[in-house]
Amino acid sequence: MKNWKRTLLSLIISAGMLTTTAPAIAAPQQPSLKVNNENVEFAMNAPVVEQGTTMVPLKITLQSLDIKLTNAQSGTIHAVVDGKKITLKSKTKLINGVTYAPIRVIGDAAGYDVQWDQKSRTVLLVSQATNENARGFMWEVGNKGNTVYLVGSIHIADDSFYPLRSEFEEAFAEADYLGVEIDISKAADEEQQQLIMKMGMYQDGTTLKDHVSKETYAKVGEILKQNGMEPNAFDAYKPWVAETTLSSLKSIKAGYKAEAGIDLYFIQKALKRKLPILELESFESQLGMFNNFSQELQEKNLKTALDNYDTLDDNVDQLAEMWKSGDDEQLLEFTDSMATDPEYNKAMLIDRNIGMANKIEGYLNSDKKAEYFIVVGAGHYLGEHGVIQLLKDKGYDVVRK
Repeated sequence: MKNWKRTLLSLIISAGMLTTTAPAIAAPQQPSLKVNNENVEFAMNAPVVEQGTTMVPLKITLQSLDIKLTNAQSGTIHAVVDGKKITLKSKTKLINGVTYAPIRVIGDAAGYDVQWDQKSRTVLLVSQATNENARGFMWEVGNKGNTVYLVGSIHIADDSFYPLRSEFEEAFAEADYLGVEIDISKAADEEQQQLIMKMGMYQDGTTLKDHVSKETYAKVGEILKQNGMEPNAFDAYKPWVAETTLSSLKSIKAGYKAEAGIDLYFIQKALKRKLPILELESFESQLGMFNNFSQELQEKNLKTALDNYDTLDDNVDQLAEMWKSGDDEQLLEFTDSMATDPEYNKAMLIDRNIGMANKIEGYLNSDKKAEYFIVVGAGHYLGEHGVIQLLKDKGYDVVRK
C-alpha cells in the first residue's frame, strides 16, 4: 500500500470532518484567467477567490469574451452578446473600486465551461463545443416502480469539476428525494460544533502531547508553523482531529474546498428546489467512528498524514483526475488499500456500506414509486464489500451509467 493513499481516503469516504474542523489559513495566490488557452491580461485588478468562488473583474473579462457591458447594479448585469441583449442575475462585489462577478456566471452566459488548472492556478474558459464533461461515477438500480441513482462523490472539488455531464443533471432534475451521507449544509450549526468539542477534544485535562510520541508531536508543530499557526494549536484535540484537519488544510491550500464538493453541490440545488434531503448517516455516527479508533490507529493515521504532507497536494490532484475520468479500476485500488488495516477497513467501509445498502434497499422497496438521487463518497461503491456488490447480493440489477 502506498501510504499517501491513506491520507486521501476521507475525501471519497467521509464528508463530515471536511466541513467542521479545519481552521482558517492564508489564502493561496491569486489565480489567472485563460479563454481557450489565451491569457487574459489584467492591468491592475486580478481575479480573486472568495469562499470557494472565483471572482473576476467584470468589465475586462466581458471584453475578453467579446461581450459589451451596458450596466451592472443591484445583482443584475446587462450586456450585449453578438448583438443580442442579455440579462444575468448574479451577486457582484466592489473591490478597490472595480466591479467583480463570479466567473461561472459569466462563462456560462457566454457559452463556455469553467475549468481549473491547479498547477498554474489558472481559471480556464473552454468553449463547450470542445469540452468533454467529467464522467464521474453513477449507477442506476430500480425495483417496484422506484428508481435509485447512486452517485459517487468526491467531498472536495474546484471549478474544474463543473459543469457535470448531462446524465447527472437530468437524473437529479427528475428526483423526488436527495440522499446524502449527512447534510453538510448544517455543519456550522451549534449542535454539530458541540459534537466536535465533545468527541474531538480531551475532557480529562490531558493534551495531544500526552497521547502521541515526541516525534509525532514535534512534526505536528513543524507543519502548523509552516501554515502560520502556533505549534501547540492542536493541543486540545485528539489525533484523529489533527489528522483530518491537516489533510484538509493542505487540500484547501491546493485550491480544493468542501464548498465545491459534489455532495454539497447537489445539497444546495435540493435546498433551492425544496427537495427533501435524506441522511443515510449522521454527524454523530461519523464523528463517533473516528473517535472510536484505537489510540494506535489514530496515531498511525496521523503519522501517515505528516509523512506525506509535502506531496499531498499533488496526490489530491491525482484523486481529482480519477473522479473526472470515472476510472473504476483506480477507484477500486484506492478503496482496496484499506484492507491492509482490518480495524480501519471495518469502521470506514464495511460497517458503513452495510448500513447504506440497507437504507437504499428500503428506498427500492418503498410504495412511493419515486426517484431517489443518492450521493455518497465514491469509495463506498466498489469492491467485494461495496454498496454495489451488496445490492447485487440482494438480487438487484445495478447498471453503470
